[in-house]
Amino acid sequence: MIFVVSLLAVAVLVAVHLFSYKLRFLDGTPRSIWLSLAGGVSVAYVFVHLLPELAEGQEAIAEAAGEGFSFLEQHVYLVALVGLATFYGLDRLATESRRRRRKAGGEDSTEAGVFWIHIGSFAVYNVLTGYLLLNRLATGLEALVLFALAMALHFVVNDYGLREQHKGLYTRIGRWVISAAILIGWAIGLAIEVPEAAVATLTAFLAGGVIMNILKEELPEERQSRFWAFAAGAAAYAALLLVAF
Repeated sequence: MIFVVSLLAVAVLVAVHLFSYKLRFLDGTPRSIWLSLAGGVSVAYVFVHLLPELAEGQEAIAEAAGEGFSFLEQHVYLVALVGLATFYGLDRLATESRRRRRKAGGEDSTEAGVFWIHIGSFAVYNVLTGYLLLNRLATGLEALVLFALAMALHFVVNDYGLREQHKGLYTRIGRWVISAAILIGWAIGLAIEVPEAAVATLTAFLAGGVIMNILKEELPEERQSRFWAFAAGAAAYAALLLVAF
């Protein structure tokens, strides 16, 4: 049962990466209402469910750290900060690469080396997601469905940004790499049981990454984002999570 349900969730996430480029109605400026709404859902999941869960996992991290690392006892959120900072740095790397290439008269996309660094980092991100799918299922089918839905919508937003940065290279190669990463993370979850402290740490890093990857898509002025759609998505999903949990 666990195998089948989790495999279905993985299949949905993989399908998002493989086929979201066909959703042409998401393209253009001002930003699509649907992208802003999806971003609101993802952020609501992080703030209403994942971050409170980290507070519960803090005790496990403190116990694992021991007295020699007592400064970690109240700082699981530092890991979330590391996740946010990591993906901020990667976004700046990709943006600067595009600028250099345009200045040199090339295509408005990243250089090949930067492409692989960027896609490699999102592959790690997706390995974490695939692994944590099984962890969600351990707390109930409802938790898995809500996590999978939030991440599926988040992946739609991520894919839009990655296609913009890397153009055809992402469609030809990148989407396949990060889709395979979800399957790898899920397979690791089936084979290996990670300690509770490690799960809390991975969840914190993922939470920070989700926040950064959504905000970098929504905040730039040139995006002309739809605040009301973002707010509506966040409010609706927050309400659903409060009812469910």
